[in-house]
Amino acid sequence: MPHSYGYRARTRHMFAKDFKDHGVIKLSTYLTTYRIGDIVDIKANSTMQRGMPHKYYHGKTGVIYNVTPRAVGVIIRKPVNNRYIEKRVNVRIEHVRHSKCRVDFLARVKENQRLIREAMKKGEKVDTRRVPAQPRPGHSVSTEDNLPETLAPLRFEINL
Repeated sequence: MPHSYGYRARTRHMFAKDFKDHGVIKLSTYLTTYRIGDIVDIKANSTMQRGMPHKYYHGKTGVIYNVTPRAVGVIIRKPVNNRYIEKRVNVRIEHVRHSKCRVDFLARVKENQRLIREAMKKGEKVDTRRVPAQPRPGHSVSTEDNLPETLAPLRFEINL
């Protein structure tokens, strides 16, 4: 049973730095631009204890609602019993990064727009909906140069 119930209790692996990843925080962390409405992932960086979010928010994704010189305010939806509560968390920029959750979606939108433009020039319609993976088409296997093999289990032997 755990003995401590502190603010950072049970975060031994969560806040641990990776091998050869200790030391000064990269400059690109501070040069990243954040704007209101950006989707960000919260990942606490244990090198900087100031402005670190609670362990519950580690790994959560939210939307920026406020930007200050050294920190951002993030809205996170937290499930509580049968509803979601909107939590507003102020976190330093060392502990957030732009989320890649919409990269595939935005690439798909761009590709669909290109396909629609090309189809309009040709005067035809194009279907841009996603289609789930279909079953493979049926085929027959020839046994001319492919004789069937009979499989049998090997006999169990004990060699002492």
